[in-house]
Amino acid sequence: MESLDWGQLPQQLVNGLQLGAIYALIALGYTMVYGVLKLINFAHGDVYMVGMYLAYYTAMQWFNREAMNPYVLLFLMLIISMVGCALLGLLIERVAYRPLRNAPRISVLITAIGVSLLLEHGGLLVFKTSPPPSIAQDVNVFSQTMDIFGVAVTQSRLVVFGVTVVLMFLLWYFVTQTQTGRAMRAVSHDFNTAALMGVNVSRIIGITFIIGSALAGAGGMMNATALGTPLTTFAGLLPGVKAFVAAVLGGIGNIPGAVVGGFIMGIAENLVVWGGLGGYKDAVAFVILIIILLLRPGGLFGSPVDKV
Repeated sequence: MESLDWGQLPQQLVNGLQLGAIYALIALGYTMVYGVLKLINFAHGDVYMVGMYLAYYTAMQWFNREAMNPYVLLFLMLIISMVGCALLGLLIERVAYRPLRNAPRISVLITAIGVSLLLEHGGLLVFKTSPPPSIAQDVNVFSQTMDIFGVAVTQSRLVVFGVTVVLMFLLWYFVTQTQTGRAMRAVSHDFNTAALMGVNVSRIIGITFIIGSALAGAGGMMNATALGTPLTTFAGLLPGVKAFVAAVLGGIGNIPGAVVGGFIMGIAENLVVWGGLGGYKDAVAFVILIIILLLRPGGLFGSPVDKV
């Protein structure tokens, strides 16, 4: 193995923060659903994939991007991806998970895997069968590179990080400072007691799926636009697994833990590339998962009682 280029370390850390921001957005959906429903929604990565496609069709099919202000177009892409994925998340909860709320856990788990497969293979019928080209070069107006203390930082990295921080802050404020957020935390502690206190449990679970899916849609849009990830109906499979590991790393059911876990995953993946082992960058998620399950099964911020 070649000697490490320590001058590239700051660059890889910056790249890791951008990638970690995407993982954090997806991981928040996993951890919110688990915190409230004690359910691992394995279809969540595919909701992220739908967000990528919604961004693509918004930019390439539904609007005349030559005639539109590019900043307005990017905003429309973000909003449509979030709203579309939020509605999809609500539909999944209503059709697939709500009828099985009192069923054995294994039944719900099998259903989650089935929904994932349905979105991946059904997407071949709804979307283009051949992967459409990347939309990054066509709509990304934040492609300029700046030099900050010797580190090359594209504007898109700063925008992705900034939007992620804003969305995470809004989520934190919603969960901790609003009446619905307090009801969400109550449901996460005890379904029956929350219902006896007048909380509409079904409504709270629906809102949880809406918020988590909207965040996944935002991550999909920013990934497709800023990173130029090729679009396929299986594009959410591996990021979904990595985001799930990030949620477990931080402590499944813990919102700050999901954020920290996402950033750790992104940085760790880029450090593997920096170390000359780029071919193994996808394996780092599974290595981290094994280590955390062996040494701290509850995650970095886990506790005996899962909290939202």
